Amino acid sequence: MEDYDGEIAFLGNWGRFQQIVFFLLCASAVPNGFNALSIVFLGDSPPHRCLIPEAANITEEWRQASIPTQVVNGKTEYSRCTRYRLDLISNFSAQGLSPSKDVNLSEVPLEGCSNGWTYSKEIYQSTIVTEFDLVCDNEWKQPFTTSIYFFGVLSGSFFSGQLSDRFGRKPILFITMAIQTLFTFSQVFSPSWEVFSVLFFIVGLGQISNYVAAFVLGTEILTGPPRMIYGSLGVCGFFAFGYMMLPLFAYFCRDWRTLLIVMSLPSVVYIPLWWFIPESPRWLLSQGRVEEAEAILRDAAKKNRVTAPEVIFAETEGEKEQFKREEFHGFLELLKTSNIRHITLIFCLVWFTLNVGYFGLSLNTSKLHGDPYLNCFISAATEIPAYTASWLALQYLPRRPCSIIKMLIGGAILFLIQLVPSDLPSLAISLEMIGKLCLASASALIYPYTGELYPTIMRNTAVGTCSTASRVGAAIAPYFVHLGTYNKNLPYILLGSLTIISAVSVLFLPESFGLPLPETIEQMPKREWIKWPCLSSKQKNPQKEGKTHSVKILEETWM
Repeated sequence: MEDYDGEIAFLGNWGRFQQIVFFLLCASAVPNGFNALSIVFLGDSPPHRCLIPEAANITEEWRQASIPTQVVNGKTEYSRCTRYRLDLISNFSAQGLSPSKDVNLSEVPLEGCSNGWTYSKEIYQSTIVTEFDLVCDNEWKQPFTTSIYFFGVLSGSFFSGQLSDRFGRKPILFITMAIQTLFTFSQVFSPSWEVFSVLFFIVGLGQISNYVAAFVLGTEILTGPPRMIYGSLGVCGFFAFGYMMLPLFAYFCRDWRTLLIVMSLPSVVYIPLWWFIPESPRWLLSQGRVEEAEAILRDAAKKNRVTAPEVIFAETEGEKEQFKREEFHGFLELLKTSNIRHITLIFCLVWFTLNVGYFGLSLNTSKLHGDPYLNCFISAATEIPAYTASWLALQYLPRRPCSIIKMLIGGAILFLIQLVPSDLPSLAISLEMIGKLCLASASALIYPYTGELYPTIMRNTAVGTCSTASRVGAAIAPYFVHLGTYNKNLPYILLGSLTIISAVSVLFLPESFGLPLPETIEQMPKREWIKWPCLSSKQKNPQKEGKTHSVKILEETWM
């Protein structure tokens, strides 16, 4: 296991076997892309106001005047949750009085929407908001619905790793893919918001579980440069492609139930992949199933048209004993020494901030000026250059200054959006998209940076802890967006400020670029001042070593 890559070197890095695994596993991330942010359209709240029953015996003039107006973000619009008392309006209408001449409407008492609401159908035929009346007194359910989904993601992040370690990568990948598909389809028949939310929780659990399982399976099967491309650009790029398909589906499916059906159907085509995607030989070896691992590799050798050695793995008793004696390091070990404690707290803050920013900006696209479908597509498209930039940065640039610059630029742009004049909405949208590009790129970079600083004996625990902090950030992101209903600039001010603070905190992290991966706590890097040169006398070729260690991180983080 320690020299696994050397043992399977006879396969090469990019034969037919690796190509099949690479593209099929990347393709499995596409449904995750349009499911992860489907709530942008499923749960959007169209303009609405109190319903005036057709049976109400009032003139058309009074019907138009029955809803009070209010100023929201500098614009006059109808009240969404109140109307003038209908019994009084009916009396005024019966007496032949005019609302503009004979009655001072400011003195007429108000009442709630006891007869329900009427919703604009200019953009959507229906959403869960219009279906279950998640407005006014029930408006708190809008962000909470999204949070429920991300709590499912949080639960899936916790359980999926343990399940895949116990039962294998491949079974968990396909089981959780089936869970995501079946429960997405089941949401179509939700009779109430409560049922929809429970099913949405399970969808979130399945979504992240099969994404992680595919990520782990790919990084364990692939070797060398293809593994790095898969982990930093491949699976993320296909996720972004699925995200870009979401507004296309939503544009042609304006009803939320129809949209759910369309999102669940593509996953059916992944059923035949069971016969093309193998189990991880690494996992099989860790379970002592050497014959099965060798069988997979011999089949891979045939596909790559190379000859496999007679004995691929020669397991020794010493290796078994070494594996048994491996020391376990739990969460508390991350707080044990001053150096580890500071690194862990800073990374938790950074991961939390980046996820709040990423999902907050992604969820906000339907509330921007202009076409929500186009805004969502542009938001998704920004992730392609973001991931490409991170992939290049991982190979050639130091981690710490790159992370700081991306976060500072993103945070400053978001903070300055409040200064954009209201008559330039396109400029505000452009700045928001640039800000999201910076945050998405920083998120893709901070993942390997985290793994490079921790020793092997606690790397998985450390990344898991930071990932938990990031999921908490995703769960509260909808509430950052919801603050925009009170002040449209408030989410940008908070996100920008939080991102800048997190960027400053990265100054106190050690640099890892070009350094060997630490195996013990004593070998962990210590904090230094930022050094910009990519080459120094102490680092013979950090570009090459940085690429090598990033490849190794993608493997060890998930093992």
